[in-house]
Amino acid sequence: MAAANLVSAPVIPDSLLAKEATEILRRHSTDLLFNHSIRVYLFAAEQGRERKLRFDPELLYVAAAFHDLGLIKDFSSQAERFEVDGANAARQFLTAHNIAEDQVQTVWEAIALHTTPGIPRYMRPEVALLNSGVLLDVLGVGFDQFPAALREEIVARYPRTNFKKRFIQEYFAGFSHKPATTYGTVNAGVCERFIPGFKSPNACDLIAASPFPDSAA
Repeated sequence: MAAANLVSAPVIPDSLLAKEATEILRRHSTDLLFNHSIRVYLFAAEQGRERKLRFDPELLYVAAAFHDLGLIKDFSSQAERFEVDGANAARQFLTAHNIAEDQVQTVWEAIALHTTPGIPRYMRPEVALLNSGVLLDVLGVGFDQFPAALREEIVARYPRTNFKKRFIQEYFAGFSHKPATTYGTVNAGVCERFIPGFKSPNACDLIAASPFPDSAA
C-alpha cells in the first residue's frame, strides 16, 4: 500500500540546480541534517500539493537543502542568525546560477524565516511550505493530517535515527557560539536550556533602557 501511494508522491527535482544543491548538502552536512532536509522538502511539497498551492518545486527544494546549512561551521558567521547564514549561502548559490532576483529573494526569505512563528504561512507558497515542512518534521505539527503511508515511506527512505536527541544537540551546536543572535526567535529558549546563566533579553527591559527620555506631561 505504501509503495502504491508513493507512485504519485513528490520527488526531488531532476535538474542541474537541484543536483548541485544536493551535492552541497551532502558534502557539508551530517547524515542527520541531510535526511532532515530531504524529509522537509518531501513533506512540504506534499503539503503544497494537498493544499493546491502553486509553487516552484525547484526553489522549494533549494530552500530545504540550504535551510540548516547555517548550523554548519563552513557556513556559520560570528554575528548573524544561523537562518540568515543559510539564506545568504543560498543567495550566493542561486545568484551564481543566474537565477532571477525575485526568485532568489523568495528562497532567502523562506530560509531566513523558517523558525519565525506565525509569519511564514501568510507569505509566498515556497516560504509558507518550507516552514510547514520544518514544523512537521521537527515538532510533528500536522502529523495526523499528513497521509500516514506516505509519511512512513518517506521516513523509511530518510530515517529519523535517534532524531530527537541528536537534532537538539546538532541544532544547539550550530549557534551556541553566538547566543545573542537568537533573541526574538524560538532558539533563545534552546540557549536558555543549555547555557548556564544565559537569559535572553526581555523587551520590557530594552524599552526601559531606551536613551529617549519621556516627554514632560
